[in-house]
Amino acid sequence: MTTVLESLNRSLHTCMKTSDKVYFIGEDVLDPYGGAFKIARGLSTAFPERVITTPISEAGIVGAATGMAIRGLRPIVEIMFGDFLTLAADQIINYAAKLRWMSDDRVRVPLVVRTPMGGGRGYGPTHSQSLEKHFLGTPGLRIIAATALDDPGKLLQKVVLDENDPVLFIEHKLLYGLPVQPLNSIPEFEVRRVKADYPVYHLAINDAPQPRLTLAAYGYMAELARKAVQRLAYEHEVFAEMIVFTQLSPFNLAPLIDSVIRTKRLLTVEEGTLTHGWGAEILAKTLETIGPSLQARRLAALDMPIAASGPLEDTILPNIDAIIRSCLQLAS
Repeated sequence: MTTVLESLNRSLHTCMKTSDKVYFIGEDVLDPYGGAFKIARGLSTAFPERVITTPISEAGIVGAATGMAIRGLRPIVEIMFGDFLTLAADQIINYAAKLRWMSDDRVRVPLVVRTPMGGGRGYGPTHSQSLEKHFLGTPGLRIIAATALDDPGKLLQKVVLDENDPVLFIEHKLLYGLPVQPLNSIPEFEVRRVKADYPVYHLAINDAPQPRLTLAAYGYMAELARKAVQRLAYEHEVFAEMIVFTQLSPFNLAPLIDSVIRTKRLLTVEEGTLTHGWGAEILAKTLETIGPSLQARRLAALDMPIAASGPLEDTILPNIDAIIRSCLQLAS
């Protein structure tokens, strides 16, 4: 059994072996520590000249890596916690994402900024957030979210070796210990990978009746949504199908639209705060396409800081029971 952490780690080793232009940069990434979540484990031992440990300066790290990318290298930046992206936002939004546009397409920035997001570990208000919504819609920036489905390492490998524009690669902390799930190995589910630049997955209960609603999710929330879909079927005889995204921006909503045309009901599930979130934009774009026949709801974290207290954190963040309640309200 390969975990998501192991898949991502192997992918980084493969990237470094494949191209001597790939560099890995971040805080505390040298062995034996290998980064706060051990994704860089073994890299500095195998590639000592291309793994760079840095001072605590997220803006400086991303700024230096942007310069390296301009000069033809393919740097991977690790931001220790996604919360700290706020310190690098200027370099990502105002420089890395815009240099191709400002140079009349003469400059490309093959930079990957990867970072752990999300709560569930009791890390408190400044180490538990899902801040990717603040970067959605930035022209020139692609945002990818890892999932336990298929092979998250191959997803990371694609952005590192093939993309020539900046990518923000999101990894939920609670995914790291989960096993990678090949598409034909998920009990009681039929899983299809929809053709797209980056994978979109369609999940439905095997041999189920016509679904009554569609769930859209990504990252760790897709794991919770899948368990909710299973309980809905067996405990309530309400059947749903899921669309799981890996590319959060730019949007490719065609697979979701195909599903919602059949079900006419949509629930978006995300761990970021509710207001002005990914789900709101998904809902708006789907409504523009389908029209007023659509019934829709959003489920997300409460609009408040994430508590360090376990019971309070559980109340603030979405969970399986909340997904089920939202689905039943939507399907009624």
